[in-house]
Amino acid sequence: MLERLRNLFRGSARSFDGATGGRRWPRKATTPSLLHAQHAARFTIAARARYLASNNALAASAVEAWVSSLVGTGIKPQAAHGDKDTREALNVAFERWTDEADADGLGDFYALQALLVRRLVIDGEAFAVMANDATGLSVRLLDPEQVDASLTRELEGGARIVSGVEFDTAGRRVAYHIRDQNAFVNLSYRVRRVPAEDVLHLFRIDTPGQVRGISWFAPVMLRMANLDTWADAQLERQKIGAMLAGFIRSNDAGGSPMDGVDNGDGTLEGGLEPATLKYLRPGEEIAFSDPPAIGAEVIGFAKRLEREIAVGLGLPGWLLHGDISDANYGSQRGSLVEFRRRVEALQHGVVVFQALRPIWKRWAATEVLAGRIDTTIDAAMPARWIVPKTAWIDPKKDVEAELMAIEGGIMSRREAVTSRGLDIEEVDREIADDKARADGLGLTFSNPANDNKTTAADGVAA
Repeated sequence: MLERLRNLFRGSARSFDGATGGRRWPRKATTPSLLHAQHAARFTIAARARYLASNNALAASAVEAWVSSLVGTGIKPQAAHGDKDTREALNVAFERWTDEADADGLGDFYALQALLVRRLVIDGEAFAVMANDATGLSVRLLDPEQVDASLTRELEGGARIVSGVEFDTAGRRVAYHIRDQNAFVNLSYRVRRVPAEDVLHLFRIDTPGQVRGISWFAPVMLRMANLDTWADAQLERQKIGAMLAGFIRSNDAGGSPMDGVDNGDGTLEGGLEPATLKYLRPGEEIAFSDPPAIGAEVIGFAKRLEREIAVGLGLPGWLLHGDISDANYGSQRGSLVEFRRRVEALQHGVVVFQALRPIWKRWAATEVLAGRIDTTIDAAMPARWIVPKTAWIDPKKDVEAELMAIEGGIMSRREAVTSRGLDIEEVDREIADDKARADGLGLTFSNPANDNKTTAADGVAA
């Protein structure tokens, strides 16, 4: 009986190849605790990712691709207040505030979004501090290294600080410990304790209990570095091969060299020119060098590595390297459908939830308390978020599909317009203004919007 049980457990262990040892599985290729691994490796990975994004073409392209896909020209809030006039007042006031959003005055609210996402991709996280003064709300972006990652300790009563983030006894984030901006130029600096409600911390959550973000380049960092080194070696190989033009052989030790200038190191300059024929003296012959060529297998190998890097970064391959020679309509559309699902999840689950929604709530509360918007704080909180329009591969087919969905009652006009990154109320006002102007000028178009009806529910075209 004991032997049967022993064999049973042995068989169970061997049935998972991933749990076996030996030469088939490298030693130390395990991550016992993801939280501990992230805590230990976060700084090194972020530093290497910053280097790659600054010096590697594929890394720079990946950053730009994610920034343009996630925020593009900016994710815009649309107030969801129950009163139409108050809703419009909130939207107009917020649009005016966007130019004043950046505390440093270097961009507007939408430029802040792009920089937040850029740091999110490279460093794995982004930080900003919200502050109120007499003029209203402002947002100041922080370098991720300003949040003191070296600060980790236990506090009284069971509270703790982990990598510069303070938690209370219930595990809630209550504060961030932030270095002054001059910490990067002076050895002495001050660390401020900033309440968590004033701090925006943007990062992709990979595991429960995660405290700080990890760079999106982590899965492909080594592969990108190796590909970069390999490409440099190939380039040097071609350069060395191209330095040699040819060799002159003489069977007669007393022969004279070919016409040209001997520069003293055995090479001949000006000996050969385009469209010329040279006579060799008796006993001389010339042999041309044969520089190494880049074969199809080398190009195929490079493409395979680029595809692996694109997969690890979550991007379609052609979006990373810009080569669409192997792509067609079906492959591009299929990859975009899956990629857009991923983008939408990150837009609403990370960018909007962790950064944009807190900014809206803080701004709306500020405007109500200052008396600039006549409503209550709770009524001003709800908002919809309009993401930038995504380009279509075949616009005609997609528009026709939308029209059929609207006519079939499975999609509203609001949903269709919002998917284009537009506010339906603004669109309807523009349509009405265009109609009135055209009627006043006696203009007639092939598809006039004369059949639009206004519903009493929301006052917009049905």
